[in-house]
Formats: sequence, C-alpha cells, structure tokens
Amino acid sequence: MTSPLTAASASPERWSPRLWGTLLVLCAAMFLDALDVSMVGVALPSIGSELNLSTSTLQWVVSGYILGYGGLLLLGGRAADLLGRRRVFLIALAVFALASLLGGFVDSGPLLIASRFIKGLSAAFTAPAGLSIITTTFAEGPVRNRALTIYTTCAATGFSMGLVLSGLLTEASWRLTMLLPAPIAVIALIAGLKLIPRSAREKNVGGYDVPGAVTGTAAMLLLVFTVVEAPEAGWASARTLLSFLAAAVLLAVFVRIELRTASPLIRLGVLRSGPQLRAQIGAMTFFGGYVSFQFLATQYFQTLLGWSALETALAFLPAGALVALSSTKVGSVIDRFGTPRVIVAGFVLLVASYTLFLRVSLNPSYASMILPSMILLGFACALVFPSLNIQATNGVHDDEQGMVSGLLNTSIQVGGAIFLAVVTAVITAASHGADASPQAVLDSYRPGLIVVTAIAVAGLLITLTGLRTRRTQETLLVVKSVQHEADEERVAVRD
Repeated sequence: MTSPLTAASASPERWSPRLWGTLLVLCAAMFLDALDVSMVGVALPSIGSELNLSTSTLQWVVSGYILGYGGLLLLGGRAADLLGRRRVFLIALAVFALASLLGGFVDSGPLLIASRFIKGLSAAFTAPAGLSIITTTFAEGPVRNRALTIYTTCAATGFSMGLVLSGLLTEASWRLTMLLPAPIAVIALIAGLKLIPRSAREKNVGGYDVPGAVTGTAAMLLLVFTVVEAPEAGWASARTLLSFLAAAVLLAVFVRIELRTASPLIRLGVLRSGPQLRAQIGAMTFFGGYVSFQFLATQYFQTLLGWSALETALAFLPAGALVALSSTKVGSVIDRFGTPRVIVAGFVLLVASYTLFLRVSLNPSYASMILPSMILLGFACALVFPSLNIQATNGVHDDEQGMVSGLLNTSIQVGGAIFLAVVTAVITAASHGADASPQAVLDSYRPGLIVVTAIAVAGLLITLTGLRTRRTQETLLVVKSVQHEADEERVAVRD
C-alpha cells in the first residue's frame, strides 16, 4: 500500500511543504530515541546519588530501556503493518511523552526504571513505524535515499547532542535530562496529527499471529535480559546458561510457528536475500562495535584522564558534527556508487578509526591521537548507517516495510547489547582490581578495544561479499548485453 504523498515525491527536487513536514515529524521521533539513549549515561552518577541506588540497580536505568526497545521491536514492526502505521506511530509517541514526564518526577529507583522500560517499549513501536512510513511515502531510488539519509542523520545528531546536552543539564538537575524529550514529543505529536497521511490497515486474510508474537517477544526479552545480566551473574553460571537455553528454545518455537502460520510476524523468506542478510548482520556489527567503543572511550576520558562529562561529550562532537554536515551529500553518493560499495567504504573507515584509537596513552594529545579517530568515525557513521537502512528496505513490498524495519532495529539493538556485554566481560577479565595503577587500567582497556576493532573487521569481511555478488551480477548483465547485440547484428546482416 502506498501513501497518497508518494506521487508528490516523484522528484527529489520538488518536495511539497507537507511532505517535508511529515519527514521532519518522523525525524523528530528518531532524534528523541537517540537523544534519550545518550543523555541518560552522563546523568547516572547524579541519579544514583539522589535516589540512593546501588551500581547494580543503576545499570537498569539504561538496561530497562534496552529491554523494552530490543524485546518488542519485532512486534512493533508488524503492528505498524497490520494496525496502520500512522495510528501506531502517534499512539507510541504519546506514550513516550507521558513516560518522559513520569521519569522526570519519580522519587524512587523502581519507578524510574519502569518509566525507562515504558519509553523503550514506545520506541519499539515508533522506530519501525516511522521508518516504514518513510519507505511507503517516498518512492524507491534517489528520493527515498535522500529521505533516509536525512532520517538516519537525525538519529546520529540526536545521539551526539544528547551527550552535550546531558553534560549541561546534569549540572542543574538530572531530572531535566528526563523531562527534555517530553515537550519535543508533544510538539511532534501535534504536528504528526496534521501532517502524517492516513493509511488503511493492510489486508490480513490469515489472521493475527498471536502465538508468534508471544514467543518472539518472549524470546527477544529473555535474550536481551540474559545478555545484560550475564557480566554480573557470570557467563558460565547456571543461571546464564539456562537463560540462553530457554531463549534458544523460544526462538526455535518462534521459527517453527513462523514457517507454518498464514500471516507470520516475520516472513523468514526475506532473509534468503543476500543484500537483506548482509544489511542485518552489518547493522549488528556496526552498532555493537560503536556502542562498545563509546563505552570504552567514555571510561577512558573520565576515569583515566579525569575529564568532566561536558569535556567528554565535546570530544565526541566532531564525529556527530560530520554526520550532520554530510547529510545532504550522502544520498547522492549512494545513488552513484550503490549501497554495497558505500557500506564497505564506511567499514574501512570504521576499522581505521578504532585502530588509531589503540595508540592512546595516559597523556594523549587530542589533536594528534583522538581527533583523527573521531573524524574517521564521523565519516564512517555518515556512510554506513543510512546505507544499511536503504539496503534493508529496498525491494521490499509496502505491506512488509514495517516488518523489515522492525527486524533491522532489532538487529541494531541486539547487536549493541550482545557486543557491549562481551567487551565489558573482556575488560573485567583483564582488570587488576580497585588498586590497579592508571597504566594497568589503560592496559585492561586495550583488549576491549582490540575486540571492538575485530567486530568492525568482521562487519567489513561480511559486507565485502556484497561487492563480489554485485560484480558477478554486473558481469552477467554485460555478457547478456554483448550477446544481445551480437544476435541483433546477425539478424541485420541476414536481412
């Protein structure tokens, strides 16, 4: 099903004011999702101090959001297809605004964690619904590429600005970091009611996949929960192993249900597509490595170098600024070279960025040691993130755009949770206790940085297979073209 605005988007140079307004509303929601994730990290020490939370309880302020977001994305994506994208997006955005208000006024840890879980849950519906509105409103090709580039740039900008804003707002009160998204969400909601086109529900002749929704959501919730808890409980503990086993059983049951039901939550056949599979794995390695790198770099800046939260945020700012400034150019680059080549180029820059950061010391020069990594990281994010979104949604029918969008966001969140947990475990294993010297602490970070670099290398190797496939396809096209021309010449001579 195509939005009534699609016809208006036929030319990338002539977007109507309403079309721009629709895109800005969707960008605002994605901006808020990213903003909310990055702002809370810097505020955690203040939250723990005021609410008297232990370290293990405090981590759930972050993990609660991840649990709601990562666990319900598959359901959120399919709900957008079946219940109407506009309806799902606007209701979830309203819930996000209410949860932001709740988080700013609570006076206990459990209530704060609950508000974070609700925000993650609402984001699990706004993210795939928003992405699928874009892909069904903007025609596939340069028009959609341009829209998706702007959309994903807003996510990166929100993440970067969240770091800076949290440093400023936390100086006054950590509650402001929780409250800030509320008025922005309300403004976006009001604008969305007027601008986002109405879309009828997709035809659903096979009924609703309730068993798939239950088992799929339970499997993702349990998997994310187990990964988040594993570093504290122990990766080899009975609790962790049994949780992983239970998640695997639930996933196996989910796959069996999806293969048999008439209206699956996820049509598993989409993963038979090479570009689709590479986009999903690329998203896992890209975001998983980036989140882990940011965690390590933040610890390095604040714990070892003694930088303030604001100074740490400003250190990351060049990367975010480059993503924002390049937003208008990346779409044309993708149009010219194609997503496989652009993704590979981005992963090459990502590997180079992480490799350069391995040189850091206890007395680094920001200009020569840190800034080059941040610049390369910015260019890498600008190329990879929009390209992955475009590759995942290209060639997908309108009634499955929400499903694919949910699957892509699930890959991103699960990759972030799994790889961050692995890197944290590596650092913990290499640490020398609370009395370790600064040099020993820095040495314990290096294995984690090596793992982060290895994750990026793995993503690069996987995406390189896309170039080989593309080259083979292009060769076949050339051979067919030459053969066709030869046949035409023989016919002309005979005539």
